[in-house]
Amino acid sequence: MPRRVKRIGITTTVPSEFIFAAGCVPVDLNNIFVTDINRSGFMERAEIDGLPRACCGWIKGMYGAAENGGIDAVIAVSDGDCSHTRSLLEILSARGMPVIPFAYPYDRDPRLLKIQMDKLARSLGVDLSQAKQWMRRLDTARKKLHLIDRMTWRNNVVTGFENHLLQVSASDMESDFDGFNAKLDRFIDEAEKRNELPQKLRLAFIGVPPIYEDIYQFMEGLGARVVFNEVQRQFTFPFDTDDLVERYTLYSYPYDVFGRIEDIKRELARREIHGIIHYVQSFCHRQMEDVMFRRSFDLPLLTIEGDAPQKIDARTKLRIESFCEMLSTRIDTGAVR
Repeated sequence: MPRRVKRIGITTTVPSEFIFAAGCVPVDLNNIFVTDINRSGFMERAEIDGLPRACCGWIKGMYGAAENGGIDAVIAVSDGDCSHTRSLLEILSARGMPVIPFAYPYDRDPRLLKIQMDKLARSLGVDLSQAKQWMRRLDTARKKLHLIDRMTWRNNVVTGFENHLLQVSASDMESDFDGFNAKLDRFIDEAEKRNELPQKLRLAFIGVPPIYEDIYQFMEGLGARVVFNEVQRQFTFPFDTDDLVERYTLYSYPYDVFGRIEDIKRELARREIHGIIHYVQSFCHRQMEDVMFRRSFDLPLLTIEGDAPQKIDARTKLRIESFCEMLSTRIDTGAVR
C-alpha cells in the first residue's frame, strides 16, 4: 500500500516550498473552511469547544477545519498575521495537534526570516536547497497567475471573483500542484477566447480576502468590476527575484502597513482604478489599518465589514450601491477618467 501523503494545515501563506520539499502537501485551513458546504458548522463547533463568540470568524473556521480531520500537523503564523493565531496554536496543541510555529519579523529583517526558514526546514526534515528547487517548480504556476492578473486589469476578460479565487488558491496550490497547474492552463485557454467584460467601473479590493460569498458578483451586477485584489495578489509573489528569503521579505502582508500602502499606490496608478473597497473582518486588529489607508489614498474609499461566510446583508448592499453610484456620477461628469 502506498504511503499516505501528509497534509500540513497552514493558517495563512507560509513558505510552502518547504512543505512540498518534505513530500507533504499544504492545506490552507481558510480555504477549506470557506468552501465547505458545512462552513457554519465549523464555526459552531469552535464556539461549542469554548472559543469566544466575539472572535474572528476566520479563526473559528480554521479551528473547525483543523479539527474536522485529515490534517496531520499545522504550521501557524505566530507573528505577522492575525493576533489571535497564537492562541489558536496553543489550543490546537493542547488538543493533540502537532503544531509548528512560524514568525515573520516585523521589521522585515532578512537574517531573522532566514532563521525562521531554517527552523521550519529542520521541523520538516529538509533544507533550503530543496526548497529552492520547489520554488522554481511552483513558479511555473505563479507566472500563470501573474498572466491571469494582467488579463483581469489589462485585457478585461477575467472577472474580479475569478481573479480572487485563483490567486487566493496560490497559498496552497489547492493541495495538488500538478492539478492546479493544469487547471490554470485550461482557464487561460478559455479566457483568451472571451470578449471584453462590460463593466466600466474599476475597483480595487484591499484588506484581507472577504468572507462574503457573493460580493464580487453583486458589484459586477452594478456595473463595477474588481481589477485589483491586494492581498490575494501578494499570495502569488509577483516579485522579480530568485532569492527565496528575499521573496518572502518582499511579501507585504505580514509586515507593517507602510509597505502595503506603497504597493497599493503603484497598482492603483497602473490599473486606472476609480474607487477602493476596504474589507475588514469583525473582531480583527487589522481594522485599525483603515485609519492609515484613508490618510494615504486620494481615491474614494468605502470600508465594509464582514463576520461569517454568508451573502451580503441588506445594509452593506445599500452602502456598496451608493458608493458605485457616486463613482459612476464622477465618471459621467468628468471628475475622473
